[in-house]
Amino acid sequence: MSKNILITGAAGFVGTHLTEYLVSKGCNVLILSRSAKSTKGNVAYWNPKRGEIDIEVLKGLDAVVHLAGENIAGRWTDQKKVKIESSRVLGTRLLSESLAALSKKPEVLISASAIGIYGDRGDEVLTEASSHGSGFLADVGVKWEGATKAAKEAGIRVCNLRIGLVLGKDGGALEKMLMPFKLGLGGRIGDGKQYWSWIAIDDLIRIIYSLLNNKDLEGPVNAVSPNPITNNEFTSALGKTLNRPTIFPLPGFVARGLLGEMADETMLSSTRVIPQKLLDIGFEFKHTNLENALSGILQSKL
Repeated sequence: MSKNILITGAAGFVGTHLTEYLVSKGCNVLILSRSAKSTKGNVAYWNPKRGEIDIEVLKGLDAVVHLAGENIAGRWTDQKKVKIESSRVLGTRLLSESLAALSKKPEVLISASAIGIYGDRGDEVLTEASSHGSGFLADVGVKWEGATKAAKEAGIRVCNLRIGLVLGKDGGALEKMLMPFKLGLGGRIGDGKQYWSWIAIDDLIRIIYSLLNNKDLEGPVNAVSPNPITNNEFTSALGKTLNRPTIFPLPGFVARGLLGEMADETMLSSTRVIPQKLLDIGFEFKHTNLENALSGILQSKL
């Protein structure tokens, strides 16, 4: 069982929940941060942009969970796209190469990825065996996962965690959707037929914990619910949960006008993903029904 675990991106939505969960399981958690060169307690320094990392803190680790990366929200200017890609590729490569150089290597590296690697695929059912798609996020995904090459070649078990739309009350996309829906201003986006592959935050944390300790899983792993839904279904479920009407659609051209390429590759993109590898090992999801998941999330925090 993994006991000494390093986390990057620990201050983010997923990282915060994961840190709390691992500590509750008796794990010793070390956080890798860019905030300061000086270290305090369980916080150590790195700076992927400069290629700087404290090698000493990597010694004696059982596992590493790499979640760090620039937030993709907002209009994608050329500068923003460079930040999105470089924050993922440079950090992952630096971490992988540093771990590979250790005399005593960690058993596993769980490196975040995203279902955006599949691109916009309509109603095609996608598993880990499916091909990569096209577009900016798909290209970033290929490079992101490819940056773990050094760790894989060094014999470290690498899991590329392809994360879907993460649902939780205190962060992520759902937090941003709540206010307009509570005001009765929610509605479908575009034609509403695009598939959204989602995962409840507590299931995502349990997936990561399972991957830390299951030596049979490696390579790409889809971290999504077994039941992807259309945007129409998502809109209806959230409106019903909040007891609010959902009669104000956001036309595709308006979304594109507001967010440009980001709208096309996220809100309007259709990615129908199944977590085949997790289903094959019998992983038990707590949340497979979206409406029940939303009710649970909005009633209490993880």
